[in-house]
Amino acid sequence: MSTSRERVLARVRAALADVPADEPVVRPVERPYADSHGMGAALEVLEDRLRDYKALVRRVPADRLAEEVAAALERRGASTVAVPDGIDADWFSRTQAELRPDGRDRPLELRELDGVDGVVTTCAVAIAETGTIVLDGGPDQGRRAITLVPDYHLCVVRADQVVDGVPQGVRRLDPARPLTWISGPSATSDIELNRVEGVHGPRTLEVLLVE
Repeated sequence: MSTSRERVLARVRAALADVPADEPVVRPVERPYADSHGMGAALEVLEDRLRDYKALVRRVPADRLAEEVAAALERRGASTVAVPDGIDADWFSRTQAELRPDGRDRPLELRELDGVDGVVTTCAVAIAETGTIVLDGGPDQGRRAITLVPDYHLCVVRADQVVDGVPQGVRRLDPARPLTWISGPSATSDIELNRVEGVHGPRTLEVLLVE
């Protein structure tokens, strides 16, 4: 029985009939050019882009991260905070906020996520050129839902997670993982260009850049 698939394959075989079996395979062209645009120090560029997106940004030394996390949550008035169950517990050693761990064995329900004051995660990579933070659902980032439902997202980004451009960022990511690309707080505009924030994610994004 002839099918469309068989007809297509037959045409391919016919077209290749005169190609020797030992014909070398043409490999994809390497494209190392335009990999980095030399915009300057990646952290400075990322900070500039994030501020342009109306995100809150603070540069913090690694040895003061716990104090800065506590200060950020206090400024926000966050008394209950969702956290992925694989996040570093030392980050919360100075905060008085109640932590609500979310994990595969015990995921927080939607009503619980809707009731917390915020969420704290890290990221998989941050792209300076576009001001984009990428989450991949790792143990210290959690399910996509925990960063979409709460109204406030505090994201800790280490300096070694920051790359210049998108090509470098993509190379660090696993395409089989659930990737969430975040460029500033959630916002959208209607046909009259009226900006509305918090429609499909946190209204407030705060980033701690750890040096």
